[in-house]
Amino acid sequence: MNFLVTGGAGFIGSHVCERLLGAGHAVWAFDDLNNFYNPQIKRSNLRDLQSVAKPFEFVQGDLVDRAALEDLFTSVKFNQVIHLAARAGVRPSLAEPALYQRVNVEGTVNVLEAARLHGVKKITIASSSSVYGVNAKVPFSESDPIFSAISPYAASKLACEALGHVYHHIYGLDVAMLRFFTVYGPRQRPDLAIHKFAQLISAGKPIPVFGDGSSARDYTYITDIVDGVIACTQNKFGFEIFNLGESQTVTLRQLIELLEKSLGQTAVIDRQPTQPGDVPVTFADVSKARAKLSYHPRVKIAEGIPLFVDWFRKNNS
Repeated sequence: MNFLVTGGAGFIGSHVCERLLGAGHAVWAFDDLNNFYNPQIKRSNLRDLQSVAKPFEFVQGDLVDRAALEDLFTSVKFNQVIHLAARAGVRPSLAEPALYQRVNVEGTVNVLEAARLHGVKKITIASSSSVYGVNAKVPFSESDPIFSAISPYAASKLACEALGHVYHHIYGLDVAMLRFFTVYGPRQRPDLAIHKFAQLISAGKPIPVFGDGSSARDYTYITDIVDGVIACTQNKFGFEIFNLGESQTVTLRQLIELLEKSLGQTAVIDRQPTQPGDVPVTFADVSKARAKLSYHPRVKIAEGIPLFVDWFRKNNS
């Protein structure tokens, strides 16, 4: 099949492209290579994908450029779209809320419209655990009421979920919305905590710890996330929302201890106040994904951190 992967040069996107190519599909990656972090990192990901010597094409473009998407959908008959491209991150969204709405919401409309107009019936879209906000009930279930987003990023992802439902309801698109829970592993973005902490600890520099270290996240290894994404491409749902997480929580203190152990170095802690937009805990109920996607996360954090550190050491320059 012909797959379009938006954000295909990024962390999650490059792994999804790699898995699709390994399964014999043709893949087009659409990415704007913006400077949210060093674009050379994405170019390195693309080189890895191009070295596989499979049917892979990279198209540089912006989600808000409807003409660029129209040209692409006109030139290639896609069977499915996996829409991962977005402006990411809670804290950066506080500084540029309009940018996040434009790229994430308007960009998603443009992708959905291009799919509709060109007869692509199946689309898998990345959402985020951030949509749950400060959720008093744990673990988080897809059926929980979610009207308490606490960051522009979370609000943009909620809007994308609503748009996915609209395009299913009115136009009959088969849409799966995936709420990712704190993804980590090889190629992880350098701004994310695990990668950022590894860099600072290795350099003997202080790591910023917001709050008292008791905040907890459901850290999910990249191969488990990709398993869930690929499972969505192999089933029909109409419209469904799925949590993709490891279904276990790890406190910030525990995470730092695991990194210290794997790196063989002690972290220097720089205590900071809790940041606006941060949630105290994320914890995925993955029972729905287990039942409908046969999703069974395999890599626990005690195994995943050493795997990440091994990649980090080989690629840190």
